Amino acid sequence: MPALVKLRARTSYVDEVYQSLLGAISEGRLAPGERITQEDIAEQLSVSRSPVLQALGLLKKDGLVQDAPGRGLQVAPLDATWTCKIYEVRGALDALAAKLAAARGFKVDPQLIANGRKAAKSGDVKAMIDADIDFHRAIYDAADNPLLSDTVRLHWVHLRRVMGAALQSAAQRSTIWDEHEAIANALEKGNGDEAARLAELHIQNARAGVIKRMGWQLPD
Repeated sequence: MPALVKLRARTSYVDEVYQSLLGAISEGRLAPGERITQEDIAEQLSVSRSPVLQALGLLKKDGLVQDAPGRGLQVAPLDATWTCKIYEVRGALDALAAKLAAARGFKVDPQLIANGRKAAKSGDVKAMIDADIDFHRAIYDAADNPLLSDTVRLHWVHLRRVMGAALQSAAQRSTIWDEHEAIANALEKGNGDEAARLAELHIQNARAGVIKRMGWQLPD
């Protein structure tokens, strides 16, 4: 079954090809280690090779694809050390965002949580990633610190990928929105310290879930 969906006609496709490939990698439709070719991608997306070449160059720069043995490219494997470092950064940033948002009396839109629970029940990884991103982005926006938002944006492609890895696990899906709701409750009460603690714990749980799912053995 094709991993990609044809794109609509337009003048420049580079960003759309990039986003399509990023989505396929994040959602597991293009698996770590899977070989990818310009020709196959261009055919699946119904575009020329030029934007595919440029998009692959961007993905390679971001560390999401790499040279394959022999020739060609492949989806980069999820590296245990790198993934854990991403979670370290995200835990600190999410905790700070939650604390700032609580200080501003932010109340999470209940529809965000409802959408997330619905996505989790559907098993649609893309919908789950999008719902997760919407929840956390709302908190970052409420924190009202552009430096914080800009910092997390630098790592967003990697954050999206590790989100996808975590959400492949049914066990992770069953608890994630309970954790989100607990964070939302702390925010609504204006309890910044508790919101920050729960936000960081949420990321630690996600990290542990990915480590377990991938079967990684990490040093103590």
